Amino acid sequence: MIICIADVLDADTLTALQHELSSDALFVDGRKTAGWHAREVKRNEQADGSQSGVRDWRDKVGEAIRRHPLFQMAARPARMTPVRFSRYQQGMHYGNHVDDPVMGGDHPLRTDLSFTLFLESPDDYDGGELITDTSAGEQRYKLPAGAMILYPSSTLHRVEPVTRGRRLAAIGWVQSQIRDPAAREILFDLDTARRQLFEREGKSHEFDLVTKSLANLQRMWSEI
Repeated sequence: MIICIADVLDADTLTALQHELSSDALFVDGRKTAGWHAREVKRNEQADGSQSGVRDWRDKVGEAIRRHPLFQMAARPARMTPVRFSRYQQGMHYGNHVDDPVMGGDHPLRTDLSFTLFLESPDDYDGGELITDTSAGEQRYKLPAGAMILYPSSTLHRVEPVTRGRRLAAIGWVQSQIRDPAAREILFDLDTARRQLFEREGKSHEFDLVTKSLANLQRMWSEI
């Protein structure tokens, strides 16, 4: 299941974050955080997380993601890595790769889901599309600034070369309470249906039955 989530960050927050990343943040070679095989095809930059301004923005953006209702429904997050800010300038790209199954150093987590939160308007740069390789073929994503794509970390994916401007994004990984992606999708569909039922009928008997089933399935499948 791949989900696009709009308006994770509002316009004022985006402007302030873009200013921080453009004027104050120090960027380093992104290959420092890549695995040995991904390092061969990774050509981008990442903001140095040791800077206080970057750390503050990682916390703010991470909190905005965690509290978004659609993210909560789709990811059922148990834990999340700190956000990383990536930058692709003209000519930079990231070839085909799959994300590491475990991340986190001294506090490892299983990477069930990956996310990319776009921080630049798609009109401000050419190229830079996120390409996912799925059973339906390759899918291309270049979302509005402030929008995010959430996709399985098991997906083979790449970032196309940037040919004009720059591509800024916030990226990260999630360990879900629900390890099985098929189970997560069932919970997402049930949660979506019950919310629509509530909007139409209020707290009806049918709503309560769906809510009970949703809660009991989550109880059955949860790994926390």
